[in-house]
Amino acid sequence: MGDESLADSDIHTHWGLDPSVLFLNHGSFGACPRPVLALQRGLREQMEAEPVRFLGSGLEPLWDEARASLAAFIGSDPADVVFVPNATAGVNTVLASLRFSPGDELLVTDQEYNACRNALEVVARRAGARVVVAAVPFPAASPEEALVAILRRATERTRLLLVDQVVSQTALVMPVAALVREMAARGVETLVDGAHGPGMLPVDLSSLGAAYYTGNCHKWLCAPKGAALLHVRRDLQPGVRPLVISHGASSPRADRSRFLLEFGWTGTHDPTPYLCVPEAIRFLGSLVPGGWPEVMARNRALALRGRRLLCDALCTEEPCPESMVGSMAAVPLPDAPGPKPQPPLFLDPLQVALWERHRIEVPVIYWPAFPRRVLRLSAQLYNEPAHYEKLAEAVKGLLDEGF
Repeated sequence: MGDESLADSDIHTHWGLDPSVLFLNHGSFGACPRPVLALQRGLREQMEAEPVRFLGSGLEPLWDEARASLAAFIGSDPADVVFVPNATAGVNTVLASLRFSPGDELLVTDQEYNACRNALEVVARRAGARVVVAAVPFPAASPEEALVAILRRATERTRLLLVDQVVSQTALVMPVAALVREMAARGVETLVDGAHGPGMLPVDLSSLGAAYYTGNCHKWLCAPKGAALLHVRRDLQPGVRPLVISHGASSPRADRSRFLLEFGWTGTHDPTPYLCVPEAIRFLGSLVPGGWPEVMARNRALALRGRRLLCDALCTEEPCPESMVGSMAAVPLPDAPGPKPQPPLFLDPLQVALWERHRIEVPVIYWPAFPRRVLRLSAQLYNEPAHYEKLAEAVKGLLDEGF
């Protein structure tokens, strides 16, 4: 793929992003294209025109249609996938459904997303179980290094592995397929936190075989906020209940599984983010000739180019092999020079200066802990190589000033 294929001057017009901002942080909350938002507005108007019919009798077939479209995209049987508001809710749903005993060990990496690590700690504390943390290096030499680091912390008491498919802080793509396989050989199930997976990486859940997988649709699929998936392997579905127990728990229906009945209705809410997922999949796939494989390849190529530009500007080595990079990349920075920033946002002064002086939206993350830090860039179809050239120049200039 040549450099000329990395940018299309018209693609950015499909998003309503502020043109005065250089937006390099798609990974945090995503960004929903205008046509998908237009569909959502139409669905909301239908719902409010006749709420009883829309939610009472019209919703289930639309929900089924959306699940079927998503299942085809992620290599799943529709009967095994349901919607949840976000991946954090998906992780919490699984953990709240499982039962652990004193002495059990729950394995996680030191790079797990903080919200989900908190959920694991709460569940372990309630059960008298123990959270075991595997330290995964960053900079990272190879996927195998991460695999070995995690497997060496598994014992005969390990009951579950919780692992990011793509790490939020360092953007590392983890060797999830190998982890699922190796943990299964030890009799241990895996909960994959795939918050960044769908739309960034090819996902085939039937072949992956993980017990549990949750992923956001609002990030790299570009669906509206409030859409995520939870996939539960068929043999484990009877043990997984939604966080909110509602009418499905006592439904006499026998035309679908208890899993679908319970997750299909958890109380009144706005279901339109879920219903827009098929259009998000269709629309993004239509923006480039090669469809979704090209979307993912273009974004990854752009993230790699952005990383290279930043590393060259900072005279630093690229911190992991290209095989561990998706549509995001993190680059280590010099340690923060001043005192630790204050709440509520704890924003690094470099991040603040990038915004205030250059209108660049990009996160600077304290990793593994203050004062050490990384800058994480994202790449989506609306970005282009010149954006990362500006980023590299701005970061280099600010660091030379003492930021």
